[in-house]
Amino acid sequence: MDTRTDVDTGEPRGTGGPSYLSGFGNEHVSEAVPGALPVGRNSPQQAPLGLYAEQISGTAFTQPRSVNRRTWVYRITPSAKHPPFRRIGDGLLRTAPFTDVPPDPNRLRWDPVALPDTPTDFVDGLVTIGGNGDALAHAGIGIHWYRATTSMTDRYFVNADGEFLIVPQLGELLLHTELGRLLVAPGEIAVVPRGIRYRVEVPGSAARGYICENYGAPFTLPERGPIGANGLANERDFLAPVAAFEEGSRDVQVVQKFGGGLWAADYGHSPLDVVAWHGDHTPYKYDLARFMTIGTISFDHPDPSIFTVLTSPTDSPGLANADFVIFPPRWLVGENTFRPPWYHRNIMSEFMGLVRGVYDAKADGFLPGGASLHNSFTSHGPDADTYARASTADLVPQKLDDTLAFMFESRWVIRLTEHAAASPTLQADYDSVWDGLRPHFART
Repeated sequence: MDTRTDVDTGEPRGTGGPSYLSGFGNEHVSEAVPGALPVGRNSPQQAPLGLYAEQISGTAFTQPRSVNRRTWVYRITPSAKHPPFRRIGDGLLRTAPFTDVPPDPNRLRWDPVALPDTPTDFVDGLVTIGGNGDALAHAGIGIHWYRATTSMTDRYFVNADGEFLIVPQLGELLLHTELGRLLVAPGEIAVVPRGIRYRVEVPGSAARGYICENYGAPFTLPERGPIGANGLANERDFLAPVAAFEEGSRDVQVVQKFGGGLWAADYGHSPLDVVAWHGDHTPYKYDLARFMTIGTISFDHPDPSIFTVLTSPTDSPGLANADFVIFPPRWLVGENTFRPPWYHRNIMSEFMGLVRGVYDAKADGFLPGGASLHNSFTSHGPDADTYARASTADLVPQKLDDTLAFMFESRWVIRLTEHAAASPTLQADYDSVWDGLRPHFART
C-alpha cells in the first residue's frame, strides 16, 4: 500500500488507516517506495532514488547493543537544512529542575483540566503539573496534561529534552512522525522518542490526556523475574509505524523543545520527508487491553509493581527513573483479603490519572481526566467509604470492569509548577476523604 501523505491536503495517498510493524525494540525495516532502502550498507556513496542518508541516535554510540537505539532514515532533504531557531513563548509548559514551589508533603488531587475555548493545537495546549530531576542531566521526569481542539497542519514538534509517553483520555490523536503514522485512542498509549519530529492531528472535535516526559533512559519492558517468559506486556503487541512521507515545498514551522524552552524555525519543506528507514529508535503505540494482568489466586495481593507496563531504568537495579503502571479491568478473588490497595507510605512518588470509570480505592471525587499526587512517604490509601465497603464485603469473585487508571511512579519527589499549585481545579478538601476513618481497636 502507498502510505505517502499529500503535503497540500494532509490526506494519505492510498486507502485505509495507518499500517504497523509489530514488536518492541525490534530492528524494523520499512520503505514507502520500493528500492528506497540501500541493501547491505547504511551510507552508500549515493543513496537510492537520490535520497539522503541520515542517522538518528537515541543513545550514545558505544552503549551496549542490548540498550543501543538508533535509526537510519533516507530522506528527501537532510534535516540539517534549516535557518536558525529563535526563542518563542513556553505557554504553560515547564521543564525540570522545578524550583517555583517548595516540595509539598500533602496529598493532592485535581479535577480534570478544562478544554481550551479557542482553537489550540497540541503544543500550545500543554500544561505542566510538575516533575523532578534535571532535563539537561537526562534524569527525572516532567508530567503534563495536553489539550487540543485543532490539528497541527503547518507546524511540527520535536523534543530534545526527553521522550513523550502519551496517555489519551478524551479523543483520538493521529501522530504524523518522521517514520510514519500512529493513530492512538483512549485505552492506548503512544511513545515518541527523544529527537523524533512529528505533528499531531486531532481527528475529532477535541482531545485531552496525560504525558510523562522521560528525561532518563528510554522506556523499556520490565523484567518478569519469577513470572517467567510470558505475561504483563508482550513484545509482539507493541506497534511501530510503517514509512510514510510528505513532499513538496511550502512554509512550515518546526518547534523544538530544548533545554527547557521552546524554539522555532521556519522551514521551506516538511521535516517528515523520510521515504524509508530501518532501526529501533522508533515511535510506537500499545493497546493497554492487551496487558496480561497478574494477581493473587489465594490471599493478599502482590505489590503494584506487577502492573508495570514500561520502565525507565537507572544505574541502581530495580530503582526506576519512571515506571508506567496501569490498573485495568481484572478479577479480584483473594480469600480473607482486603482487596483494594492497602494503606501505605512509599519512598517512590506516585502521580495517578484516570482514563475511564472509577478507581477502586476512591469512592468519588477522582474523575476521568483528573489526577492525584502522593509524594514520597506521604500516607495514602482507600478513602473511608471504600474501607467500610471492602472490609465488610462478601468475598465472592468480583470483576472490576469498565475502569482504567494509571500511575507515573518516580524515584524522586515530584515538585509542582506554580500553575498547578494555584490551579482552581486543585481540590481543597481532598484530605476529607479519610475523615470517616475511625479506630476499631478492641483488646479482646
